[in-house]
Amino acid sequence: MKIGILGTGNIGKTLIRRLSAAGHEVKAANSRGPETIEADVLASGGRAVTAAEAVVDVDAVILSIPFARIAQVAPLIAKVPAHTVILDTSNYFPFRDNEIAAIEAGQPESVWASEQLGRPLVKAWNSIGADSFAHKNRPAGSADRIALPVAADSARERELAMALVEDTGFDAFDAGPLAESWRQQPGTPGYCTDLTRQELPDALAAADAARAPKRRDLGLAVVQERFGAGVQPDGEYLVRLNRALCM
Repeated sequence: MKIGILGTGNIGKTLIRRLSAAGHEVKAANSRGPETIEADVLASGGRAVTAAEAVVDVDAVILSIPFARIAQVAPLIAKVPAHTVILDTSNYFPFRDNEIAAIEAGQPESVWASEQLGRPLVKAWNSIGADSFAHKNRPAGSADRIALPVAADSARERELAMALVEDTGFDAFDAGPLAESWRQQPGTPGYCTDLTRQELPDALAAADAARAPKRRDLGLAVVQERFGAGVQPDGEYLVRLNRALCM
């Protein structure tokens, strides 16, 4: 597949490495220019390009950028053909992204993002922490392979995204339409709890839309109190914390 990835943060870097290693033709871009993308990120075959180049002649575009920047890339995405699948890996955090009234009122994050872009989206890879994503990939069939939910309105787009999730070393789980993607947002039992295919369905079903934002904010408060603002604890601590708060 030909894939353009916008964003070279921790999730974006792993996507570039894994999808290139799986044999896909990957173009990678960020907001700072192709010369700023480290060589090790491209070691599996990814190619550094400008953002405009990354979305040309591709089967899929993966947005691995801060949620607040979704609207900023709308002009770029508007030029992408309708058959190209757009995937969103981001999550909304009001302390970082500023409060968005529609989401605060209960609109699923990727439904809002889809409206900003004016086209369908697939929600994928948002429900795993960067550390787990980088280090916990497993071969298909492994008993401890983590499962990741994939939500989209189009069956074709969902199937394409699920195939890519599998190529990154995780079990893909059909999470239904985009309107149900709130079940994999921060503060829910399926978010950053590193569950298997057997465990994930019950976690998604147990999600509580009213309690999720409270649990999300409580988790952030715990991290800030224990480690201080701007300090990121290790991935295993975050998995334990999310399990304790949300499951």
